[in-house]
Amino acid sequence: MNRFKNIFTVLLLASLSFACTKDFQEINTDPNKIEKISPGTLLNPILYEVSSFNTLRADAFTFDIMQVALPFPSVAGGVHRYDVTESAGNSTWNTYYRWINNVKEMRAAAVAAQDPNYEAISLTLNAWLYSLLSDSFGDVPMKEAVQGDQGIYTPVFDTQQLIYTTLIADLEKANTLYNTAKPMIYGTDILYSNNISYWKKFTNSLRLRLLLRVSKRTEIDAFGKMAEIVNNPTIHPVFTNNTEAAILKITGVVPNMSPWGRAIDFTTFRATGGFFIDNLNDFVDPRLAKWNSLARTADGKTTIGYKGIPSGYDGPESQFNYLPSNFNVILATAPMTSVIMTYAEVELIKAELAQKGKITGSAATFYQNGVKASIEQWGAVLPANYFTNAKAAYDGTLERIMLQKYYALFFNDYQQWFEYRRTGFPILPKGAGLLNNKIMPVRFRYPTTVVTNNNANYTKAVASMGGDDINTKVWWEK
Repeated sequence: MNRFKNIFTVLLLASLSFACTKDFQEINTDPNKIEKISPGTLLNPILYEVSSFNTLRADAFTFDIMQVALPFPSVAGGVHRYDVTESAGNSTWNTYYRWINNVKEMRAAAVAAQDPNYEAISLTLNAWLYSLLSDSFGDVPMKEAVQGDQGIYTPVFDTQQLIYTTLIADLEKANTLYNTAKPMIYGTDILYSNNISYWKKFTNSLRLRLLLRVSKRTEIDAFGKMAEIVNNPTIHPVFTNNTEAAILKITGVVPNMSPWGRAIDFTTFRATGGFFIDNLNDFVDPRLAKWNSLARTADGKTTIGYKGIPSGYDGPESQFNYLPSNFNVILATAPMTSVIMTYAEVELIKAELAQKGKITGSAATFYQNGVKASIEQWGAVLPANYFTNAKAAYDGTLERIMLQKYYALFFNDYQQWFEYRRTGFPILPKGAGLLNNKIMPVRFRYPTTVVTNNNANYTKAVASMGGDDINTKVWWEK
């Protein structure tokens, strides 16, 4: 009897063990966890977070270094005096790499799902992010970057030449991947509402930007490639109006909120730059009222038109006997816009190409199209006599094109700074209080964490670039 009971117990335990093993995976699977990510689920977070960060950086860095605005009062130092600290680029490095990792996951998911549209979009986003990163620092890790899952924690730095060559090729590939017959099915994206043709236009417009950026270098046939794009709009479509532009609409509905927790912080202790205001006054430009408040007498009782404060000024604030113009707080109040790339930029790229004789067509017409697009983008109307004003009319020079491009790139991440470094325009006044020998800084220093944790590769990169300094020119500037 005892022997029979022992056999029964063994069989019972065996059956229970089998049952537990059979149901183990089902029992231990979290029903709320996504085991296999869809490419579209990453798109909106990438667009919103990167665009919001870029909008904040336009405010915190580009406005100051490009004399759009400045902190006021400002006793000493500050970016508007070319005082760029060692840590100034830390958030740029960390933010872009974090979202580059997400773009990498998005592309892998798109390839696995055999979805060419999301693969094309991921290539476009990757080019957007890496171009911003490399233009900010120069040589950066790319081929071995975000490879922690492969055990690569100290990636080598790739040259900017290799980075740009890769990005341009990726955008060329992306242009061939789009398939309007295959809808985007993973929800509605917050930029184009799944309009594939608009995404394709963004891809090619971005390719124009990147090619122009490196056009000084002979290693890439930048002008030839740009002419091919402009001359073949059916194969290489680009933006043709403001509706198609890559401008994110921030609704103010959670989670699509203004980057500012309190919009009032956008205007606190700030003045609009004198250079920025003076040109708009000369143009008799309707963007003035859209962007700026009126200056007032020192007692605050009487308006005195639009008047800013010169960047890089020296001496006490008491030298300014008025309350300067400031930005309108509505610019940072949802519903608002976050600029990725505009139609105006595309037209002004064409104007530069025509001015240099690289494409056919009227540089003046492209120039006027770009100015008009920028004015209308900000909800204003182009005055009928705008271009009869000698200060606003096209005068045949690159300097005039770049002055208007400066305004077309308003609130567009670091683009004003990048384009100034490429061309030297617009010509910015040099205030008596400027530091760094009154030389415009041209890059961020690498973060100290990179110097410490990836020192061997950092050292090689610095030797290749010629230094880790705010005055070390990147490849496309040389």
